[in-house]
Amino acid sequence: MSQNLTLAQDHAWNLAKTLMVCITLFESDGGYGVLPSDEFDGDPASVIHEYDPYAR
Repeated sequence: MSQNLTLAQDHAWNLAKTLMVCITLFESDGGYGVLPSDEFDGDPASVIHEYDPYAR
């Protein structure tokens, strides 16, 4: 978890490009988290952005 949105966004994009999978950036209680999109089963309203390494 990160308290800094900019840092979480940077990590999400880096993770997407490294693993070459879609990554979801979401907000939870007091922080931001990232994980592969196919593993995210939380509230869709908490999703901030999905990073797709194949999108231009």
